[in-house]
Amino acid sequence: MEPINIKQLAEKLNLSTSTVSRAFRGNSDINPKTKERILAMAKELNYQPNHLASNLREKKSRTIAVIVPEIANNFFSRAINGIERIARENGYHILIYLTNDDFQKEIDFIMSLQSGRVDGIVMSVTGEANDHSYMHKIRKRSLPIVFFDRIYEDVDNSKITTNDYESSYQATKHLIEQGCKKVAYLVVNKLLSIGKKRMQGYVDALKDAGIPFQDELVIDCTNRMDENKTLLKDVFTKIKPDGVFASVERLALASYYVCHDLGIEIGADLKVISFSSLEIARLLNPALSTILQPSYLMGEEAAKLLFRRINSPENNDVNEAIELKSELIFRKSTLG
Repeated sequence: MEPINIKQLAEKLNLSTSTVSRAFRGNSDINPKTKERILAMAKELNYQPNHLASNLREKKSRTIAVIVPEIANNFFSRAINGIERIARENGYHILIYLTNDDFQKEIDFIMSLQSGRVDGIVMSVTGEANDHSYMHKIRKRSLPIVFFDRIYEDVDNSKITTNDYESSYQATKHLIEQGCKKVAYLVVNKLLSIGKKRMQGYVDALKDAGIPFQDELVIDCTNRMDENKTLLKDVFTKIKPDGVFASVERLALASYYVCHDLGIEIGADLKVISFSSLEIARLLNPALSTILQPSYLMGEEAAKLLFRRINSPENNDVNEAIELKSELIFRKSTLG
């Protein structure tokens, strides 16, 4: 059967072409039964919507960008899945850009996206220690942007975060309640917004327990597993902490490798807890205690914020801030 055009389809259904078009764009202002009837007839008559022409008429790309430091981290892959689901519901596609924690890459990506390639951006930022003046220029050009997880505190923007300070405080308190008196805090970048909040929770929990803060127990790690293993082997043999609070999951995994190599029994000799969305955390030996961020929900909420701005550009100066709660799950790595 030869394909038909939208006008012919609308005539068959006795509907306007705009109603038919809304059904294929995923608009929420169309009756579900009407939409179902349109889609069924389209399939029967071999109608294929011309999204490109529709997008050109609307002056929209029907695409959003997602800028993240990495996707190997389980947190970001789950967040991206949440973003994609909401984008799909709105008739949009996503483009993923990886900065690999390179601030210049972030700038280059965003500057190139101003051309109309995308209708908005969801991003977890990279260069928090840098000059963010370029962001203010972007905002003046009305390209809506939503931050999630890692944010620029000096940029007034819509954002989705989690209760990092409270979670870190409770995780450190848990280690202390399990008998730890020498808790090491493993961090990749203390200058990140989440790094600062998580470290402050760690510091305050020690203070409230009457345990003196020791700078040597704050271990600056990297994104490379081999470097972290070498560093932690030195820490575990010389400083000999009895507890480890890992600010990101890769540092908990590095700790497991090192403890295995050194014959240190996790849960007995050394207690370990970590921020992690790792699905196999409970299958590790011993099962890893985790601070589980609602990463999928975070992605969904960030995308919803973005689409509120895309669909109501007159409200682009109204910034929303949402804080979600993480869940602490205690397992054998801290309970012994």
